[in-house]
Amino acid sequence: MSKFVRAAQTSQSLSLAAMEEASRLGLREADIEHMFLAMVINDQSAGRALRSLGIDLDSARRAVEKQHEMQLASLGIDASFPEAGRIVFHETDGYEWSKRASDLIAKSGGKGKAGDAAAVLRELVAEPSGLIADILDHLGTTPDALLEHLEQFASPSGEAMPAAAKVKGRTSVSIETFACAPMEAVWELLADPARIPEWEPGIGVIDHASRDATPGTVWQGFAPTSYPDGKPVKVRPKFHRRSIELIAAHQPGSIAWSFGYPDAARSNPILTEFALVTTTGGTQLQIRKSWSRRHGWRGLITLLLRPIQKLFVWIALFQTGSAISRTFR
Repeated sequence: MSKFVRAAQTSQSLSLAAMEEASRLGLREADIEHMFLAMVINDQSAGRALRSLGIDLDSARRAVEKQHEMQLASLGIDASFPEAGRIVFHETDGYEWSKRASDLIAKSGGKGKAGDAAAVLRELVAEPSGLIADILDHLGTTPDALLEHLEQFASPSGEAMPAAAKVKGRTSVSIETFACAPMEAVWELLADPARIPEWEPGIGVIDHASRDATPGTVWQGFAPTSYPDGKPVKVRPKFHRRSIELIAAHQPGSIAWSFGYPDAARSNPILTEFALVTTTGGTQLQIRKSWSRRHGWRGLITLLLRPIQKLFVWIALFQTGSAISRTFR
């Protein structure tokens, strides 16, 4: 993976998670403390290093809240921040980074720097205000200890999951994500057909979702009629109905679903596979979407459009991974 792609994906994932955390407090601007919270649930080495130090999302949130209270007290202000609610980022709009946060992300991708989550974390703990150092102090560690620990996870031996095997005749795209929940809880989410709309953005309703989930069973789903923010969804008639088949289920380590468009004659079903492993603080997931390659002249056209196609699939995977993560926060 190129530095540019890794930096772009890192920026996207950190931005979403940080702004989701800001939305819990009714804020529209994400600052470096929200970036730190996003780091704790990051699937790369930076997140694994933080969690291996015993820093989970709940303890990090408490440390951020405590530091805010201490800052107010130092100004002689006897007040507290609003109580946090649920994540509403996906139902609202108007979010942005603070200037120091956006500058920090840009700096992490500068000359000689990787632009990945580890690079962002190194810039974060060195940020001159000392805010992150104070938050780490509440969590019982220091910037130097964290950076030393990070080096252990930045090595090749610190990689989380092996790459999925390629299948001849199929094109695939995969991502990894982290859920701060036990593997059994994540499995229950992914194995329950009634809960597919929670993580598959293209499906709003499923018929007969209460039927037992056994491999080979097929359900019928329908596209959502509105986005989470209430805006209507425009869907072409042939893409309104979805076929949903459970392909394989090996509790609690892997599960695969096939999604097709029965009213679109030339469309290929897309296989969505999940591989789960227990990791410190929760569950690491590898999510892969794959589909059969076309042959003949249509295959040549598809080959030319494959980079764009993979980009759209990556966006869909990112939405799925984010929805799974959000469910447990």
